[in-house]
Amino acid sequence: MSMNASFFVQNAFLGVGLAMDAFSVSIANAIADPDMKKGRRCLIAGTFGVFQTAMPLIGWFFFHWLAVSFDLAEKLIPWIGFILLLFIGGKMVWEGLHPSEDAEKRPVGLLMLLGQGVATSIDALSVGVTMAEWDVSAALIGSVIIGAVTFAICLAGVLLGRQIGLRYAGRAGILGGLILIAIGVRLLLGAVL
Repeated sequence: MSMNASFFVQNAFLGVGLAMDAFSVSIANAIADPDMKKGRRCLIAGTFGVFQTAMPLIGWFFFHWLAVSFDLAEKLIPWIGFILLLFIGGKMVWEGLHPSEDAEKRPVGLLMLLGQGVATSIDALSVGVTMAEWDVSAALIGSVIIGAVTFAICLAGVLLGRQIGLRYAGRAGILGGLILIAIGVRLLLGAVL
């Protein structure tokens, strides 16, 4: 694979497409925590960027070296994403409907954020298939481009979600959870239909 201008543009557009679920989750996280500090915003966007960088590389590795294993994993990807997003979104809806006094505007915990990172980037494993014939440097650079685009888009999502959260702070966690559940259902339906 030659790394010319079209290589960079192709991977940037791929990053935009793959980042849409993470963008929506970034908005949901910020809706639930509108008083989020700059460092936390960068942590959320960075988490999604790292996962969107890592998943195509993992997919490339499995397809490039362990094609039989990848075939099985490819069938499980939508189900894993659906289950993770359903769990995380359901938890956010439950906490929004049954708030505890100390849970008011509680930020998403690190484990939940990591779960969101896996759930929103697991479809990027299949991108490794498109990279299967690339050498390791092209796969790495392509994945880094995807991750950088995801980081920028998710940072914009956190800023947008913060504005929504400041406006509708009362039940914003419920909306964020419903968004996550909807993303999970769309991921599963896209694979089944």
